[in-house]
Amino acid sequence: MVRSDSTSNFSRRSGDIIAEALHRPVTITQRSKPRLVILNIEDYERMRRQADTRTAGTLETMPDRLLDQVESVIEAYADDDESARP
Repeated sequence: MVRSDSTSNFSRRSGDIIAEALHRPVTITQRSKPRLVILNIEDYERMRRQADTRTAGTLETMPDRLLDQVESVIEAYADDDESARP
């Protein structure tokens, strides 16, 4: 369960809130909207390890070897498509 506290309460009770965040995440709200989450370093590092590290690329950033393979597959597909035509 995630605890929620306001920014004004955090200003007054930061020590207590930080102590609680060592055991479970604490959401800090501002004007009733969630703005921050305080969590212990172990939970943070676990989340970072589990994060999706994939990135999107473009043809311009693709390594030449991989681009050559993609072009070969496209050419083979196009050749097969042309040979299937009557």
